[in-house]
Amino acid sequence: MSMRYLPYGHQSINEDDIKAVVEVLKGEWLTTGPAVERFESAAAEYTGASYAVSFSSGTAALHGAMYAAGVSEGDFVLVPPLTFAATSNSAIYCGARPLFADISEESLCLDPTLSEEVCANAGAPVKVLAPVSFAGYPVDLKPFKELAQRVGAVLIEDAAHAFGGRRGEMRVGREADMTVLSFHPVKHITTAEGGMVVTDSERFAERMRRFRSHGIVKSPRQFVRPYDGPWDNDMIDIGYNYRLSDVASALGASQIERIERFISRRKEIAALYRKALSHAAKDVKLPPDHPGHAYHLFPIWVSPQIRRPVFEALRSDGIGVQVHYVPVHLHTYYRERFGFAPGDFPKAEEYSAGEISLPIYTDMEDEDVLFVADKLSNAVEKHAKA
Repeated sequence: MSMRYLPYGHQSINEDDIKAVVEVLKGEWLTTGPAVERFESAAAEYTGASYAVSFSSGTAALHGAMYAAGVSEGDFVLVPPLTFAATSNSAIYCGARPLFADISEESLCLDPTLSEEVCANAGAPVKVLAPVSFAGYPVDLKPFKELAQRVGAVLIEDAAHAFGGRRGEMRVGREADMTVLSFHPVKHITTAEGGMVVTDSERFAERMRRFRSHGIVKSPRQFVRPYDGPWDNDMIDIGYNYRLSDVASALGASQIERIERFISRRKEIAALYRKALSHAAKDVKLPPDHPGHAYHLFPIWVSPQIRRPVFEALRSDGIGVQVHYVPVHLHTYYRERFGFAPGDFPKAEEYSAGEISLPIYTDMEDEDVLFVADKLSNAVEKHAKA
């Protein structure tokens, strides 16, 4: 067993990754060059989507997807409360109001039945449904696709946790109108910071490419006013500088070649945790399993009364556990602006109150997994008896 600090997530970088980045640094293009297109093509091919549009972060990718869906002032966007704030923030960036529906206890993802009730009681059409594949569990999109069709909404899957996951034989990235990916260092592959949206819609892809580059177009067919010549460009909408660099894209293209190995190792670690913690089933609730789970996180649940001392005990042992997440509606901004309060979404709140994310990442050793499981079991047993 290594005695190093064990973070909850960590990148896996090899010599091929370093070589790919160095080649770009020695080349002509550091940004807006061919490495970006290569990475996008690799992501589209892997997921099976027709188009892939890269962004400077997963948050920027969410913002771009909301823009492409036409989200604007006064619209409603449905999201789960158990997610990182960026999911719902991206709707607010576009002037929309986030709506929340509680989670399913079986999947920890957005509950489709409760989502239908929220949409029915919204008082206005819901523009986007944005279910989140929490922890890497591939949320069942079938009921959300049906709901989106009934209410006329665009379906955007926040799959920041689920790149490499599957639903049956289909990889995450094909079933929603747009699927958002993240390449932060703790995710399955990394570009340092970065994100991607994959889609089968040429219209959505074109809107996102424009959005990530200041809203500026250069192709004559995209101009609204007369085109003056090859030097000309026109800003036809407000946009942002959300481009992913060639340096980052080179890293991503190298990493994606190992994505299947990364996912396989995460599944091995998850299986080892499940076996090592099976004796603690009374006091430690393990995360829901799924054949296509991508295991970005391995979230366990303990009684909220002992969560803090257990968390602190693990941290003191060099185990970098984390909590995912404070429910979005309980952040001060959401409470003050939208009037949300404790008790609004009890399932998400109860789960959040006892959640602890254990370390899980590709280069983690079996001995480290067993060390974490042992320390967790000891801490839970100690404080459950206190």
